[in-house]
Amino acid sequence: MRQVTVLGSSGGFPEPGRACSGFAVDWDGYRLVLDLGYATLPRLLKHWPDGVVDAVVITHEHPDHCVDLHGLFRMRFYGQPEGPRLPLYCPPGVLARLGGLEPDVDLHAVFDLHPLPGSYRVGPFDLTGLSLPHFVPNAGTRIQADGIALAYSGDTGPNPSLAELGRDADLFIVEATDRDGETRRPTRNLMTSTEAGVWARRAGARRLMLTHFWPGNERAAAVAAAQVEFGGAVLAAEEGLTVILGTPDS
Repeated sequence: MRQVTVLGSSGGFPEPGRACSGFAVDWDGYRLVLDLGYATLPRLLKHWPDGVVDAVVITHEHPDHCVDLHGLFRMRFYGQPEGPRLPLYCPPGVLARLGGLEPDVDLHAVFDLHPLPGSYRVGPFDLTGLSLPHFVPNAGTRIQADGIALAYSGDTGPNPSLAELGRDADLFIVEATDRDGETRRPTRNLMTSTEAGVWARRAGARRLMLTHFWPGNERAAAVAAAQVEFGGAVLAAEEGLTVILGTPDS
């Protein structure tokens, strides 16, 4: 089984019935998490009821991408105190941000920190984190195994590194915040769905999944706008959606 499941798709804060950024990757029994924003941990535990996770990747320290990592910390620290430390790949600011929620306990007691950007061997994957522009350090992440690549932008403004990150990816998960006035801002730290389509096309990705939808935005319109630029299959991240990786007709 090689698949990715959407845990959350909202940007900034959750909409009713949804969660913020998060994805669960199943790869022949290896379990990797990409981001754990608001309300993603209960969905993760529904997906993996035993709570077993092999590695976690957090793209950046904004709470809509990392705050439920603190819940996972507490589950491990208090519920599984004798277990091995969990490999965590993230920019250094993530644990510094979450440390304010638990100042009397060292988060490194649970997490084995590996800083991003950088490249690592993680279970079956070659993992690469590339720096992308955002309000805080953000590491777009690419995992690859057996010639199949999954890429995820985290939060980013338009940047040539997106083409490198998503190069020939089977699935490129790209933020499409579509926040009002975004294209008129002097410094670009978020993207539109149209821009997501542009960069996925430049990357040569096979499929594009839009995520990080600003609450209240019409997702069908975002998919349509991205489709004009991308030309290939465009999906909207929806909580509970599972995409099989590496199959030509999934």
